[in-house]
Amino acid sequence: MATLLTVTVGTVQAADTLSPVAHPVLWPAVKARPSRNPAIEARIERLLAAMSVEDKVGQLIQVDIGSITPADVRTWKIGSVLNGGNSGPYGDDFAPPAKWLQLADEYYDASMTRSDGRPKIPIIWGTDAVHGNNNIVGATLFPHNIGLGAARDPGLIREIGAATALETAAAGLDWTFAPTLAVVQDDRWGRTYESYSEEPEIPASYAGAMIEGVQGKVGTKDFLSPRHVIATTKHFLGDGGTGGRDQGDTRVSEEVLRDVHLGGYPAALEAGTQSVMASFSSWNGEKMSGNKSLLTGVLKQRMHFDGFVVGDWNSHGQVAGCTNESCAQAINAGLDMFMYSGPDWKQLYTNTLDQVKAGQIPMTRLDDAVRRILRVKLRAGLFERGRPSSRAMAGKFDLIGSPAHRALARRAVRESMVLLKNEGVLPLKPRANILVAGEGADSISQQSGGWSITWQGADVPNSAFPHGESIWTGISAAVRAAGGTATLAPDGRYAQNPDAAIVVFGEQPYAEFKGDRPNLEFNPDDKADLALLRKLKAAGIPVVAVFLSGRPLWVNAELNASDAFVAAFLPGTEGAGVADLLFRRPDGTAAYDFKGRLSFSWPRRPDQYVLNRRDPGYDPLFPIGYGLSYARPGHVPALDENRPAGMASGTPTRFFGRGRLPDGWSWWTAAPGAIGARLDASGAGGTPSIAVSAVDRRAQEDSRRFAWSGGAEARIESPRPLDLTRETNGEISLVFEYRLDAVPAGPLSIAMGTTEKRVPIPVGKALSSGAAGDWQTLAIPLQCFARRGLDMGRVTVPFALASAGRVTISVSDIRLDYVSTPMSRCGDE
Repeated sequence: MATLLTVTVGTVQAADTLSPVAHPVLWPAVKARPSRNPAIEARIERLLAAMSVEDKVGQLIQVDIGSITPADVRTWKIGSVLNGGNSGPYGDDFAPPAKWLQLADEYYDASMTRSDGRPKIPIIWGTDAVHGNNNIVGATLFPHNIGLGAARDPGLIREIGAATALETAAAGLDWTFAPTLAVVQDDRWGRTYESYSEEPEIPASYAGAMIEGVQGKVGTKDFLSPRHVIATTKHFLGDGGTGGRDQGDTRVSEEVLRDVHLGGYPAALEAGTQSVMASFSSWNGEKMSGNKSLLTGVLKQRMHFDGFVVGDWNSHGQVAGCTNESCAQAINAGLDMFMYSGPDWKQLYTNTLDQVKAGQIPMTRLDDAVRRILRVKLRAGLFERGRPSSRAMAGKFDLIGSPAHRALARRAVRESMVLLKNEGVLPLKPRANILVAGEGADSISQQSGGWSITWQGADVPNSAFPHGESIWTGISAAVRAAGGTATLAPDGRYAQNPDAAIVVFGEQPYAEFKGDRPNLEFNPDDKADLALLRKLKAAGIPVVAVFLSGRPLWVNAELNASDAFVAAFLPGTEGAGVADLLFRRPDGTAAYDFKGRLSFSWPRRPDQYVLNRRDPGYDPLFPIGYGLSYARPGHVPALDENRPAGMASGTPTRFFGRGRLPDGWSWWTAAPGAIGARLDASGAGGTPSIAVSAVDRRAQEDSRRFAWSGGAEARIESPRPLDLTRETNGEISLVFEYRLDAVPAGPLSIAMGTTEKRVPIPVGKALSSGAAGDWQTLAIPLQCFARRGLDMGRVTVPFALASAGRVTISVSDIRLDYVSTPMSRCGDE
């Protein structure tokens, strides 16, 4: 086992407290496994000697399947492909498993087709199977990592890894980008649910088990056998310390980076992880994809990792001096494989080839990177196993969502939920009249969270989870089996007083970018869930709250309004696991007891987003390790519901919604070249060229109608500049919900920028394409504004709608969001 060095950092570290340069001698020396096989090493050298420099460069590039065809692979001999969160086979996010296998064969065949005598190198396909093979319809989706961390069960983690590997191999895929070992220190981060814990000991106890589950055990015949796939340990290093901001900067000493954020990496390396993904984030100002001291000095030399390092989604483009299409710096720092998304991957290939030929990338570095990639492909048996469809597990689609895997997932749900409060209500008697309420009750999408069929996971219908059960379905089955009555009413209405009400509510699905938030207040703009809880409790009905979330949140009011409160986190597709813990057996005994214990501290206030046991002044509502059970009851007193003033704010993702702007923001209308007029708080006002009034869509006066009589614009202004660079890189769009109430008499445009300068996108044709009088949605990729020269790091006017002539448009919602089918061209040109 690796031993963490006890080192007096002394003057070296004191002088470099916030330096981005690591000192490998201060890090643990790890015996990464497996040991090298001389036969494999000799074969690698023979392959290298026979490969052209063009072939070698091709191995360094991985391209999203939305941007590359098998025909491209046949010509360019690219070494790897991946499916991004919204890149299904043949453009279909809901493609059945057979289509995944079909496309895997096509890519493989293309990579192995050549007649020039050069070596045939099989392509490798990577996928984000982060809580099951979650991109594929019908797959078993396990609880996200935050829930698994609450289970404190490494054996369970090993079984989940093995099941995920089988379901991935069945679809013909070779490689998963999992597990995530982030040690999240600020719960505002939208990827908090991908972390097992805020404490490094928990991911350290899980890392080896998950790697062995995915890849098989090193030293046995099971290691990288056909039942397993290649694992990725990510994101190296410090992704959980960025202050709650995705792709942010972890500003900590080298000692903290090592002692906190290294967490499970030594165990993962010893268990044989074959790839490591470099983080999008920075350490003390330097992007990880370009940090040679960590990628090469610490990971490869000090810890003896001899697999390959892959980048994150275009992460190399953020390295100083780089673009997405040119980054010798990242390869020289120790990145072995670019992960590229976009149409210009051929330019990345050409530039990298030119950099090798010019000596900017030394041939020794190129050969080292290719050697590492070939080593993993050979260890995984890809040269011998043939087409994906010919492999032992491929095409066994009955493994995908199999009864055994679903039973394992249901067990994982039972082990991962944490009982925060129980005033003698649970377990419920199933032979009773049970009301099930809340919008999350019958939504497999909401209970599964992000990375569930689609990247953000939102608005995916239950039909896309054919082997799954919603929480409502599980509760209904349990109650009916005992002779009781269960009624689903999302709004909480009932005809006959129920014996108890179970309210399922929480966060809507999200992934990175969209999931970041300014503080930990749950739903500050919509208190419908709280009103429902209070209404039921006021009626004398025992209320059980089942809270779905990707992180701890400030829910003091919701806790006060509940008789029992369960933190279910994001349980995945097996909703029946929730019912298993809520109800007694027909004989009155508890079938199961809660065993989950918090792996993240629960906040007492919404501004406690940095709340870790080692922090000064640690004062949680529920500490890490807290969890009640039927065997260990406890009382929760009335909690303070007052919202503190002066909380940190972040970049809002909703610019206008429910009739409101973010605090401090304002609507303006103006004629061309004029400063214009600021609308009052109700949205009333305007200029001679634009009349503004409030209209109803989903609720009273939740929208605005703008009636143009001549050329003018309506714009939103932010009191401070917004930095939208990461959202732009992440393919986020400006999403605009509107109703065209009168046909435009002139050109229309939507712009972003500043009060002095804005970049317009012509949208007249797009806005007029739907039926007048119907609410519609237009999504403009932020990249459209960036390509036209807008500085996305300083945006004070995030939305401006301009018309050259008469038109009437009602506006309902304006937000930043990921949309799988945004405007295909940047405007009407």
